[in-house]
Amino acid sequence: MVVKKLTIRNNTDTPINLKRLERFRAPGQSIGTDHITSLARNFTRVLTNQTRSEAPIATLSQADKPFDEQAELDIHIEAFTTKETDLDFFKESEKERLRLVFGAEGEEHTIQVPIPTSETATMKTVDNPKHRFTGVWVKPESFLAIYSSANLHAWMRELRDDTLLSSLSIPGTHNSPTCHVAPPSVRCQAVSPREQLRNGVRFFDIRVQPQYPQELKEDLILVHSVFPVSLTGTKYFRDLMNEVNDFLDKNPSETLIISLKREGPGDAKDEQLAQILHNHYAKDDNQRWWTRPKIPTLGEARGKVILLRRFNLSEDLKTKHDGHGWGLDGSAWADNTANANCPSGQLCIQDFYEVQEPTNIEQKIQYVKDHIDRASKSRYPFGDHPGPHPFFINFLSASNFWKTNTWPEKIAAKVNPAVVNYICRRHENDDGDSSTGILVTDWVGLDGDWDLVRCIVGMNAKLRLRQN
Repeated sequence: MVVKKLTIRNNTDTPINLKRLERFRAPGQSIGTDHITSLARNFTRVLTNQTRSEAPIATLSQADKPFDEQAELDIHIEAFTTKETDLDFFKESEKERLRLVFGAEGEEHTIQVPIPTSETATMKTVDNPKHRFTGVWVKPESFLAIYSSANLHAWMRELRDDTLLSSLSIPGTHNSPTCHVAPPSVRCQAVSPREQLRNGVRFFDIRVQPQYPQELKEDLILVHSVFPVSLTGTKYFRDLMNEVNDFLDKNPSETLIISLKREGPGDAKDEQLAQILHNHYAKDDNQRWWTRPKIPTLGEARGKVILLRRFNLSEDLKTKHDGHGWGLDGSAWADNTANANCPSGQLCIQDFYEVQEPTNIEQKIQYVKDHIDRASKSRYPFGDHPGPHPFFINFLSASNFWKTNTWPEKIAAKVNPAVVNYICRRHENDDGDSSTGILVTDWVGLDGDWDLVRCIVGMNAKLRLRQN
């Protein structure tokens, strides 16, 4: 067996040094309490058709003693560079664990790889550190990517107000509120919108059906196509917005883009949805909503909900903002496309979703990679490349209702790790600004795994560096 060398990507704006490496043997295979808990969780997943994960990775304690140690390393890794070391990932077993100690401007930061299942990927360090690092481990490649994306609940506060919002790398979720008990073909998310917000998600894809369209009442039912998002009772947009408002009140540095589309049964019309939204939610005097038909800067967007509408406007709303309309215009969204621009010029979309067979998932992954590259090559700030800078919206989601192996979670189990791998390791050929655009995901946060979100948020470091 060929043993791969440990490779480290420093995707922060701070030079770091690998100072020490300790090796620990894999834990025993006896069935303890933690293992029994794991078996129970996996059995539950069989019953609910959830994808199984690997066995949990134990946390190293101070009592654990390394069987091998290299204590006087001095491997320097400049900002935004990749270093292939001469260190074997393992010596005795592929299940070995490593503890790595990095130095950064006088501070020590420690991480275990593979990263323990029960922990976040935030590196351990001194109290009140100058830097906060997080690690993402790509196991098949023995590759550790280091990011400065530890504060996911308020990651936008580190960026300047004059940053154009569409230049950011933004994590999003597809059918964001579909975390409830529902058929596997309907459920797209592992955790609630509230938890998504706390862990860095800043784009929600929402589908609603007016409950009383003729009366233009405020009641908007959350749906996924023609299906309700929950088998345990109707869920409403109003309750979702209460959670969003609470989060933004507590985190005024942040913003949330909401893509809103009309779906569901019944005879409601787009124009009725537009009126309901305007009359009951995004009123002209409501400072929470950004409804101007232009992409805002981060300073303009902080504390606000940015309306991206996938519905047509009623006539009176077309005259808003000096006749330019109301909200970012995604009403001419191309269906099932690998790459298309909305006529408004504000959106460039990859939303190919008809994965008919499991073997077609690789094609979907390639479409996602291609769109990441388009976003990266857009080159912000403009410099010698003036012109519009649209949102690059890139859906990782896909499904085929008629095949169980192409339901949302099954596809996410393959697409999400592939995209983590790509984001972490694509930099050698990157000739753009490294933005990922908006990546709209399914099933993030499952078992506390936020690696994909950390990767996306971490890609804003180069943008931050250029602004300083």
